[in-house]
Amino acid sequence: MSNKPLTTNQPDLFFEDTAVGRMKKELWEASDTQIDQWLADYDIPSPPEWSKPGSYIQTTVRHELIENRRKNDIVLIPVGSTENHGMHTISAMDTFFVTAICEGVRRFTAKRGAPVSIAMPPWSYGCHPYHHIGMPGTIIIRENVAREFLIDVMLGLWNDGFRKQIIINNHGQLWVLEAVIQQFTKRYQIPGLFRVIDWHRAVREFFRTKEFGGKFDTTFIHADEAETSLGLLLFPDMVHMDQAVETEVQPLMPGGHMDTSVDAYGRASRWSECEGHAPIEIKGTPEGVVGKPTLGDAEKAKRPVLAILKYLTLLIEETLEAFPAGTAPPTEKVTLRSEKEMAPYLKEPMSDGWKSVYALPKVGPF
Repeated sequence: MSNKPLTTNQPDLFFEDTAVGRMKKELWEASDTQIDQWLADYDIPSPPEWSKPGSYIQTTVRHELIENRRKNDIVLIPVGSTENHGMHTISAMDTFFVTAICEGVRRFTAKRGAPVSIAMPPWSYGCHPYHHIGMPGTIIIRENVAREFLIDVMLGLWNDGFRKQIIINNHGQLWVLEAVIQQFTKRYQIPGLFRVIDWHRAVREFFRTKEFGGKFDTTFIHADEAETSLGLLLFPDMVHMDQAVETEVQPLMPGGHMDTSVDAYGRASRWSECEGHAPIEIKGTPEGVVGKPTLGDAEKAKRPVLAILKYLTLLIEETLEAFPAGTAPPTEKVTLRSEKEMAPYLKEPMSDGWKSVYALPKVGPF
């Protein structure tokens, strides 16, 4: 593999010469017709599948769930929020985005005989930064409550044989999810793969504006052109464009310091690393919109959605290649426990000699 970056037709954009970079470059250069064909492989768009049999762990008949897990023991954990997204759309927008993506990946992997599992969204309310405080329609869950809840969910999934867990985030709460991963691994020290992916940032190249070779007129912020475009692609019946309004934030400090939602500018701080530099939402943009949702168009959302679908597919494939279903990273390389101690807990649930993780003695100060 070459260390030379893969160049593009955009002078400031290049992709790493890895499977991920090559995949992104192929999408960047693909025709609109090819994009539509690839989206069809994932059956995008499709209606939400929360109540569809077999779509989620909780809606899959137990014997089928076990059969699926023996082929693919990765679980996707979508997390969203309940947040005011303006008069033109719904407060469950973030949750529907992320579940639509996970459902698309499940459909694709199912066609290939080894469906990935999805856990029903443990966070449909979510955590929020300070500047969301007071907004009607935005429901704020305390960080410690949400963190402990998700840690419990992760432990229960591990106990059921899902030792490879990918949390897919679709909201401004990444700092809480990073803490979940760190606290979970420190507290239990059990082998597995545990990761959080802020999906918009994972494929930020495909949210580029037109001046930088992308499809969008404005930079991704909130309930704006980008999010409205995603809604129009994934759940158009819940987006009423005749109610869309435009807003503009009046910052309290000069620009150039804090980045936007997908770190589009590579600035010194992410938006979540500061408060006080702009009015809180209810004072500055009480409409629940930051930007220009009137520019929303389903066509603009196709490449970023396809990019995250293909990225997650690649991640699943490479994960199972490195650690096939039923295996995990070596205990003595990723924990302070011994292989002998963990052996019964790593067996398939309910098999001979298996022990529940809830009987595992804790180690360390956590």
